Amino acid sequence: MKRLLSILILLTLPVCLGACASNSSSGYAFNSTYDESIKTIAIPIFENNTLQRGLEVQLAESLNKQIQARTPWKLSKSAQAETSLVGVITFHSLSQISQAPRTGLAQEQAIRITVNFEWRDNRTGDIIVARNNFSATSTFVPQRGVSERIEHAQREAIEELAIDIVSQLRESW
Repeated sequence: MKRLLSILILLTLPVCLGACASNSSSGYAFNSTYDESIKTIAIPIFENNTLQRGLEVQLAESLNKQIQARTPWKLSKSAQAETSLVGVITFHSLSQISQAPRTGLAQEQAIRITVNFEWRDNRTGDIIVARNNFSATSTFVPQRGVSERIEHAQREAIEELAIDIVSQLRESW
């Protein structure tokens, strides 16, 4: 029985490995899906067109951490970098999701942050990736007893936004 199982595994292994490819556009890939010909990226602080101050600094910090943790690129100053990720925070909203039946006070609220961004190749001037109205949302419970703070939800939305933006910088699939 063990011998039959071993033979079956040996016969199916090449088929399974054939599904993996070195080029991410032709199947699964074990190598990085980020462009390794790019060595450096600059991330200036995004412009903030909302009334909520400080979001631009939090987003810059989160983007820097995500780039360092998930990509092969090194952070660099704008003048020296091969590429630049620039953008604008265009929208910040706070909306009520549910309310307490007795008091009408908010039980759960959501924060949504929206950005427009471009990833530019500084060597050629070409735009590699551009997205408009790219957003992330986070919820929190301000209700007495739970008392989650709005800043916590804002931080979660910023981190989700940074993760999603860096995911957009992958090579085309």
